[in-house]
Amino acid sequence: MSVLNKNNYGYITPSDFNLFAKQAQLDIFENYFYQYNYQLMKENARQSGTGYADITKGIEEVIDSFSVTLPLLQNAGSQYFLPSPTTTNNSYYLINKVLIYTNQLASGTTDTVNATFTLVDDNLADFIASGVSVGDIVSTVTNNVTYNTIVASVNSPTQLTVGATSGVNVWDVIGKTYNIYRASDIKEAEKVSNSKITMLSNSILTAPNLTFPAYAQEGDFLDSYPNTISNIGQLISQYIRFPFAPKWTFITLASGEPVFDSGSADYQDFELPLDDEVNLVNKILQYAGMSIREIQAVQFAQAEDNENTASEK
Repeated sequence: MSVLNKNNYGYITPSDFNLFAKQAQLDIFENYFYQYNYQLMKENARQSGTGYADITKGIEEVIDSFSVTLPLLQNAGSQYFLPSPTTTNNSYYLINKVLIYTNQLASGTTDTVNATFTLVDDNLADFIASGVSVGDIVSTVTNNVTYNTIVASVNSPTQLTVGATSGVNVWDVIGKTYNIYRASDIKEAEKVSNSKITMLSNSILTAPNLTFPAYAQEGDFLDSYPNTISNIGQLISQYIRFPFAPKWTFITLASGEPVFDSGSADYQDFELPLDDEVNLVNKILQYAGMSIREIQAVQFAQAEDNENTASEK
């Protein structure tokens, strides 16, 4: 706004700013992967440094800040939904790997709840005889999202205490269906193309099993093999998510001037590192300049953007 108002070029509304901010953040986010590829090529050509000059390491750390590992919501049988705002509370950019819990210890439904919503109580279970121990995984579904909680203590043959889940009361009602898995018994599934999975599954030698599981992606779903992988929380995915859309929230005064409100429930800050602030400002300025039809603002931002890109190479 300071640059735009220098010569009274114009004014953009908070809603317009939020749209420009979202697009600018996505532009920079996707460019990380091109930068990463570029730096790898420089490494292969022996044109990259080490230590503080290891640019690749820095880009990896930024990308890893968007990495999440979450269980996928089961659709039907061995088919699971891919990550989305309705099934994992975020959208995915790419699936990095898929993991399978291969040893189910127990399953059932809960009978009671406690005040802190950390109790798994099932009068028909025998957790001790089933071999459930501290650190094992207890899975359930709340509001169409699968949650894997960790066993904190085995209180009795019929009762477990699990760790709390941030921001969500998972074990808040009676009758929750659950599955318990040995945390250490986990395998990475191999990704197989849809053109090959049928042939592999029909072969005695190459058919996927729990020791060597596989998965194929189709539409909005992930199909796991073998088809015995079909339980709540059994399949988890490590993926790179898209950054959350930034939202500048405000309070409108009587004079009409918006004032920043960081305490608003829907406020969302940028998720990019601080060293991308210059690029972020330049990209937003380009969109804002186009919006008010001021070519000088666009040219200034593009020149700054090109200069930063050239210096980084």
